[in-house]
Amino acid sequence: MTNDNGTKLFCMGLGIGVAAALLFTPKSGQASRQYIRNQAGKGADHLKRQAQQVADSTADVLDRAAKAVRHQKENLAAAMDAGRNAYREAAATTPKSDY
Repeated sequence: MTNDNGTKLFCMGLGIGVAAALLFTPKSGQASRQYIRNQAGKGADHLKRQAQQVADSTADVLDRAAKAVRHQKENLAAAMDAGRNAYREAAATTPKSDY
């Protein structure tokens, strides 16, 4: 959630910066447009980097979750095998009754 908030604040700051640049710049129109274009490009690059970080983090979390599920599945299978073997051994050593 912190990344979402940071991204929103970044976009809001970018917009305020562009508006301030338009109002207070002593540059010509062409220079101002180039400045805005450059700043928008920087903002887009930042957003792409943030999106890539989120994608990488998500892939890492999913990978760790898959490993945990596989580990638990293996543990469950081993426990079931051990239980089955214990039951068979107990059944084999228990005397049969005539009830």
